[in-house]
Amino acid sequence: MMNEGLIQQLSAAKEFFDRSTECLTEEDSGFAPKEGLYTTAQQVAHVAQSIDWFIDGMFNPKGFDLEFDAQIKIALDCTSLTQARSWFNKAVANGIDVIGAKTDEELQLPLADGPIMQGPRFIVVGALSDHTAHHRGALTVYSRLLGKTPKMPYGEM
Repeated sequence: MMNEGLIQQLSAAKEFFDRSTECLTEEDSGFAPKEGLYTTAQQVAHVAQSIDWFIDGMFNPKGFDLEFDAQIKIALDCTSLTQARSWFNKAVANGIDVIGAKTDEELQLPLADGPIMQGPRFIVVGALSDHTAHHRGALTVYSRLLGKTPKMPYGEM
């Protein structure tokens, strides 16, 4: 079934994100390399929020929510890395539950018309994974700026 492969992809994105960012602690929550950039907590909150956004947009007949300013405000309000990680874990679990409940036919239906993505619903998981990897990479830079060494995302050698 197609949903099993998509769940594996989402689970791998979570595993890689967790491994890459586990050196960051609650004390690092407010760190940003430069004024105006997301803090560590805000980066993780944004990733969690985006997972929810991707999953909702995947199946919403109205398409993806384009109220980006309102979404950014919610991520900016996050000040706790612990809280952001909890949100991230819940977002991934929800994504797994939602995708796991869909049939191959449902996953192959087209996304709602709109400016974000076109094609079958299942392509969203690839975009979600790419987006998570992008922020995982940014957070490894944050870690190094804090004098920490992040783990390799794909496993220890």
